Amino acid sequence: MTGLKLTNIKKSYGKTDVIHGVDLEVQKGEFIVFVGPSGCGKSTLLRMIAGLESITDGDLEISGERVNDLPAAMRGIAMVFQTYALYPHMTVYDNMAFGMRIAKADKAEIEKRVTDAADMLQLTPYLDRLPKALSGGQRQRVAIGRAIVRNPTVFLFDEPLSNLDAALRVATRIEIANLKEGLPDTTMVYVTHDQVEAMTLADRIVVLSAGLIEQVGTPLELYNKPANTFVAKFIGSPAMNISKAKLSKAGDSSVLALPNGNSFEVPISSAAGLEGQDLEWGVRPEDMLICQDNDTELLSGSVMFIESLGEVTLLHIDCGGEDSVVAKLPGIADVKKGDQISLTAPADKLHVFDNKGVSFLYL
Repeated sequence: MTGLKLTNIKKSYGKTDVIHGVDLEVQKGEFIVFVGPSGCGKSTLLRMIAGLESITDGDLEISGERVNDLPAAMRGIAMVFQTYALYPHMTVYDNMAFGMRIAKADKAEIEKRVTDAADMLQLTPYLDRLPKALSGGQRQRVAIGRAIVRNPTVFLFDEPLSNLDAALRVATRIEIANLKEGLPDTTMVYVTHDQVEAMTLADRIVVLSAGLIEQVGTPLELYNKPANTFVAKFIGSPAMNISKAKLSKAGDSSVLALPNGNSFEVPISSAAGLEGQDLEWGVRPEDMLICQDNDTELLSGSVMFIESLGEVTLLHIDCGGEDSVVAKLPGIADVKKGDQISLTAPADKLHVFDNKGVSFLYL
């Protein structure tokens, strides 16, 4: 059953278009994450779903009902913001119960929902405390609990972890993942710029750029089969390395001609008509290997910076192009700054894009 549906949704501020016709269907109980760079429109899109921004054009449906002109309070949604926005003079219990009291809900129902939400979020010992007596993570959990008690059809999160330190982010992320399991019938839409949050929480990720959807898919679909170079560079940390090449031969054993004069056989299955054209190929830093005897060299250059992280080593290599190349090697690599290094990768780990960078040639 469809929980949320966006059909050709557009948003303009005067003559400036910021959302350019978004189509998206979210199933009931699905956890969707919007990601993209600053200014891509992800928070604007979330606020349009919430009813906090008007829709210039298109249709928004929640549980099959068109809600374009329905006030925010009547859409059956609850929203958790980046800031906690708790009432400082109210206890945790009163903060969570306030919305239901305003709606004149039954006292017993308020008690049940607040205690159930507190149990779910491990807030029961703190119900009599004021917000100033809580940590940042606990305050954010109270804000989430305040939304849960409304029993929403759609749960919206607008970068709820961005104000927390690293340790609290991890702990609260786990709690949100558990929340998803505890509310299987509630559709959730989550906005973040942190791809770790997106990859660990999402059933599907929506990658946005300049008010348009670039790709929708499961986290591993986006990681393994990015639709274009934008998604390839955005999903994954460090970003995918992208370089130029030509397809010198197309067929069952297609051949990439590299700028360094080497050729690399790749199992491209859909390269008809692209023979001889300028293309782009990409490889993820974790798939790069230092060349051994008889390996085909993909890239070579001088090591200009080393990040030794213990479990992995990141090598930043100047290959003479505009951008440095990053190789992510396991463990502690025996490499020094200034060393000349040659890199390769398994053929099935290469990603090949057309000359516009928008059509992925599936391997």
